[in-house]
Amino acid sequence: MLYIVFLSLLGILFLVAELVLLPGVSVGALLAIGCYGTSIYLAFRDFGMAGGFITTLVIVVLSLIAIVISLRAKTWQRFSLKQEIGSSSSKLPAEEVKIGDRGTTISRLAPMGKVTINGKIWEAKSQDVFIDQQCNIEIVGFENFSIIVKKSTKNE
Repeated sequence: MLYIVFLSLLGILFLVAELVLLPGVSVGALLAIGCYGTSIYLAFRDFGMAGGFITTLVIVVLSLIAIVISLRAKTWQRFSLKQEIGSSSSKLPAEEVKIGDRGTTISRLAPMGKVTINGKIWEAKSQDVFIDQQCNIEIVGFENFSIIVKKSTKNE
């Protein structure tokens, strides 16, 4: 009797796992069917027709209850994460500086490096040539989070 109950509960566990954790894989469904079939067979063998039908009915009812409970949204909300991410990525350079602004290189641009423009440090990319440290530069464009610069011929 105990092994029939154990196999039935194990089958329900596999059924819920198939519905929630492994949808589409069918491993849980096959294991659930195997457990159900074995427990129903053992019930018919050990307790006759009445015991087999009662076991089948109990398995069907418990399986339906498990399906309804596992597919309800509120069941899994207590297991879900509720933390919100309040951070964001840094601002695009185009929002704070504009084409034509001038600055100075902090490091050598070969072709990427650091520049200071309007008192802020930015990641910059040289348009075509290497630019040495402490050279005047001018913004000519933007690429993602980088500023594209060229060597400035005018002094600030």
